[in-house]
Amino acid sequence: METKQRRRTGRPREFDVDEALERALLVFWEQGYEGASLATLTDAMGISTTSMYATFGNKEELFRKALERYTEGPSAYLARALEEPTALGVATAIVAGTVRTTTRPEQPHGCLGVHGALATSDSGRGVRDLLIAWRNNGYSAIRERFERAVDEGDLPPEANPALLARYVTSLTSGIAVAAAGGVSRDELQEMADAALRSWPLC
Repeated sequence: METKQRRRTGRPREFDVDEALERALLVFWEQGYEGASLATLTDAMGISTTSMYATFGNKEELFRKALERYTEGPSAYLARALEEPTALGVATAIVAGTVRTTTRPEQPHGCLGVHGALATSDSGRGVRDLLIAWRNNGYSAIRERFERAVDEGDLPPEANPALLARYVTSLTSGIAVAAAGGVSRDELQEMADAALRSWPLC
């Protein structure tokens, strides 16, 4: 009976999907979309190419799933930062979260969303567009939060929420690039603190 039941339900999965996706995320994070070959990905995930396609779809779909995991995990500080009671608190928390996330010693430095597809061929256009939309979504969420801050009187009426949001997102992108280039956490935090010292700037 037990043997027949096993035959009916199929062969059990031989790998942990979450763990495999986490390993794929780290490869994409470190090497970018095009830099991560299928061989490198499947080797890191500990599965065959056939299993990768069967479970995650093609390479682009795997990247999309990895980006979702990144958004819900390492990049989740953005959603928490938007809940800060003041606009300056929001900006400070976003910048601090970026510095912290892009310099952890146990994971790749930099940001998956910033340099994941900086250089892609036509075949990687879908991923490039995906990351542009991902970054734009972050910018829009910050802009809307700053618009609310103006409405609530937390920011002066003449403040420009769109420009402030662009300033913060450009600052975090610069931090991510610098972190990927080896700039230390302390130096990045010092720079970030200086950048926010004259808040609001517009």
